[in-house]
Amino acid sequence: MRHETIGLAGLRIMRGRYGNSRLEVRAPLRRLDRAYIACAGSTETFGPDLAQPFPALLEQELNLPCVNLGTLNAGPGALFGDAALLALCNGADRVVLQLTGAQGLGNRFYTVHPRRNDRFLRASAKLRALYPEIDFTDFCFVRHMLETLHRKDPGRFDAVRDELRAAWTMRMRGLFDRIEVPVTLVALPRRLGHGRLGRDPLFVTPAMIDALRPLAQGVVVVPCDAGTEAAQHRRVALDLARSLTAKAG
Repeated sequence: MRHETIGLAGLRIMRGRYGNSRLEVRAPLRRLDRAYIACAGSTETFGPDLAQPFPALLEQELNLPCVNLGTLNAGPGALFGDAALLALCNGADRVVLQLTGAQGLGNRFYTVHPRRNDRFLRASAKLRALYPEIDFTDFCFVRHMLETLHRKDPGRFDAVRDELRAAWTMRMRGLFDRIEVPVTLVALPRRLGHGRLGRDPLFVTPAMIDALRPLAQGVVVVPCDAGTEAAQHRRVALDLARSLTAKAG
């Protein structure tokens, strides 16, 4: 367990790991010997700028432990590759899964860090051939790399965007195959998204979300104009509470 000052608000937040997991989640770690809801996701679920992100608010609404499994800068690939956190999800009564952007997934064009999915590791021969004028050793972060490619040639960038969308759809369906309890999906606006490549979750279209609806118990989408980050989390907690209560009934 470690303490660290994280986020713009200067909150001192604990992080820890459950069992053999390699992903650090928001602490304090919870007892898991009674019924709980697992809230898995990325930075928005972790809530580094909030004393009470939506899992804590949802717990108050439902009077049922809601375990925050949010991991900073993680995408679907991080959860998919962590057997310990998947086991915690499968031990829950239900799972709330944040819809994260498609940019942080390894694909046929580039590789990302397996846990910090915002980190760019290497370009494939396919991407180097598509953008031969780009020196990919200049990049440490995925968004910086993608912004550069888009700025260089939006036409060629369409191939990259299409690949990311296909990888996202495949990985999300893979998560549903591996999570054995009912899943409710939630989409929140990114905390610091600047919109140069589109809205967050990045490259994820309403049609892509709709294609997952038959697999999910429910889908909660918070609009970008839902107010401050704290207001967004209050909104998603209330919407989730209504959705989960209705399904239970």
